[in-house]
Amino acid sequence: MSREILLLVDALAHEKNVDKEVVFGALEHALAQATKKRYEGDVDIRVSIDRDNGEFETYRRWHVVPDEAGLQLPDQEILHFEAKEQIPDIDVDDYIEEPVESVDFGRRFAQDTKQVVLQRIRDAEREQILQDFLARGDSLVTGTIKRMERGDAIVESGKIEARLPRDQMIPKENLRIGDRVRAYIQRIDRNARGPQVILSRTAPEFIMKLFELEVPEIEQGLLEIKSAARDPGVRAKIAVFTNDKRIDPIGTCVGMRGSRVQAVTGELGGERVDIVLWSDDPAQFVIGALAPANVTSIMVDEDKHAMDVVVDEENLAIAIGRGGQNVRLASELTGWQINIMTAEESADKAAAETAAIRSLFMEKLDVDQEVADILVQEGFSTLEEIAYVPIQEMLDIEAFDEETVNELRNRARDALVTEAIASEEGMEGMEDALINLDGMDRATAGKLGLAGVKTLEAFGGLAYDEFGAILALPADRARQLIDNEFADVTDDEMRLIDAKYDEHAKALQAKAWNLAEAK
Repeated sequence: MSREILLLVDALAHEKNVDKEVVFGALEHALAQATKKRYEGDVDIRVSIDRDNGEFETYRRWHVVPDEAGLQLPDQEILHFEAKEQIPDIDVDDYIEEPVESVDFGRRFAQDTKQVVLQRIRDAEREQILQDFLARGDSLVTGTIKRMERGDAIVESGKIEARLPRDQMIPKENLRIGDRVRAYIQRIDRNARGPQVILSRTAPEFIMKLFELEVPEIEQGLLEIKSAARDPGVRAKIAVFTNDKRIDPIGTCVGMRGSRVQAVTGELGGERVDIVLWSDDPAQFVIGALAPANVTSIMVDEDKHAMDVVVDEENLAIAIGRGGQNVRLASELTGWQINIMTAEESADKAAAETAAIRSLFMEKLDVDQEVADILVQEGFSTLEEIAYVPIQEMLDIEAFDEETVNELRNRARDALVTEAIASEEGMEGMEDALINLDGMDRATAGKLGLAGVKTLEAFGGLAYDEFGAILALPADRARQLIDNEFADVTDDEMRLIDAKYDEHAKALQAKAWNLAEAK
């Protein structure tokens, strides 16, 4: 029996031109699979073949798992405390093995398992080819379309076959069998039965790699592409940067008479490319990304990672672009949420935000409009700022004496404590999924809970004015408005609601609704 094993290993290794160790591993797997058929459950079997004499031993084994985890696979696992009764010093993730009877290995078994062994060898060969391919470190693949499968193109490049999915092809391009094609290696899918290298011609990284091929200064380290954004086949933006003052980054990428950028555009089916100068100043970067529109002013909100960009009427359409394309690509390129607005819209938004802050101070600090306006004019926008900024900053306000400053700070701290307590009360009985929703803070969750909104489904189904009311108004007033379907809402209250319901609020509700639907 042992001699037959060694003969089989020698024959298969020679026939398939693979290392003997690969064949031994495949044969051990085949013997383990045959042994498992003797058991009713899904047991774990290990076979060990002696590489010198061909004799083999078979073991059934159990994986040691933490006691608190419980048994997920009872036929393959053992709890730690039970394992320690057999082997006192055994650790979690070790194995307990028990010798079992081995299957008979004869000519019939060799014939029956040959296909299993051959498949394991083919898998090993395939993995080796893939590893050799990946070891080259290439990000781009150039090959020939060998066949089409359900709209996907199978690209042959050397010994490797790669898949270019239909949704990763540039829209309107008509690729056919025999065409030469270039694409970016998007990912490796080792679970795929067919080609494991997945390609893309629509990924932003593809255009970055194409520019690296066309612009030697990038490979030399003199120039860097920081980011890219694409509407595949239509328009793209790339951000470039250099520390070398002798180099014009935009001109270098454009090339003599546009030769370099035209080469990239030709590969991308005529996709128009805007080349933007990268800046470590986010506002300046966004202004450049919105070109050719001229920006009048820009307001940066670090907390929301958003910018309000003001343009005049003549530049509004240019800044937004057809179908919102320009502002969308600029947002993807810079990583900032960009809100385009006219000067009038900006003034209206600022007025609404000022009104919301004034109302907050009047209610929470129990002060009149005059005091609230002074705080707003001095740049205060939250209770936390009033409560905890260095006291000298408030003492420098001419309209306030020391007694007034101390009273305002004490009232702000009391209001924050009250809000914290209310938030905790509001979150009682609330779904964990809603409390832990990405982007949700405890203050907002508490306000939702006080208004009776405690599930993802209820939150996702709120109308915008209902959510805005919950955020902007006292809980009792918000509930009253919701119950009355906003029949008696005042203009001032509506301005507060509009000011509070922003893009972040919309995104929160969208996430909640999607999660609720998935449930």
